Parts: sequence; structure tokens; C-alpha cells
Amino acid sequence: MQLDNLYQEVILDHYKNPQNKKLNTTFDAQVHHINPSCGDEITLNVTLEGNMVKSVSWDGVGCSISQASVSILTDLLIGKSLEQAQVIADSFMHLMQSKGTEKGDESLLEDAVALAGVSQYPARIKCALLGWMAFKDASVQALAKQA
Repeated sequence: MQLDNLYQEVILDHYKNPQNKKLNTTFDAQVHHINPSCGDEITLNVTLEGNMVKSVSWDGVGCSISQASVSILTDLLIGKSLEQAQVIADSFMHLMQSKGTEKGDESLLEDAVALAGVSQYPARIKCALLGWMAFKDASVQALAKQA
């Protein structure tokens, strides 16, 4: 099986069987982000325990890329410190800005490397980043609430 086909399967699997796609009723911050260019929407809840990401839950509608990307994000970031989450998010952002020249660090990004090909399509990068921007926003709000 070609690597591209495997990556497509990873994306489709996260799209059809999304992780943490049910909004928790208790949370430290909730944000709603929309990609105006295509209409994808995500509502994302974050709960912190000190400096640790205790939970990330979400609901949304949109293309397979946006929905798979936020599913992958939840798998990657739950249980991580905010510093670790920032390193992962920065690495994913770098991957999305690579215009197809980077493959991504699989040891850090895990399933998110399946989205590397998206970086060749500027209109789709916003889809892949929708959940990541929502997480960034929500984690800042959650951290401010703790202070």
C-alpha cells in the first residue's frame, strides 16, 4: 500500500470515527470557530488541571480534513502539559506552512502527519488548522480563568 493511501485511510478513519466528539458539560473554556471560506465549524471545550490538558471535547461540521484534524488533536493533546501541547501545535503549524516540503515528525505528531499533503493546497490549510486555532484560543482562556 502506498503511503498516500495509508494517510488517506487515517484521515477517513478519524472522520468516520472521531475521537472525543461529544461536548463535555463541564469545562474551563469553550470556543466556537468558523472557517468563513468553506463554512466548517467547531465548538471546542478545554479543561485544564493546573498546567495539564485534562480534557478536550468538541462538536462540529465540515469537511473530512477539519473534522479529522480536530479528532487527531484531541488524541495528541489530552494528558500533555500546556508546554508540550504548544510544541506539538507549533510543529503542526510548521508542517501546514511547508507547502508540501515537510513530512512532519511522526514521533511528535503521530496521526497528524497524515495531513502533511494538505499543506500543498492553501485553501485547505485553514480546514486543517481550524481545531488547532480553537484549542489555542480555548487553552489561553482556560489558563486566564485559573489565574
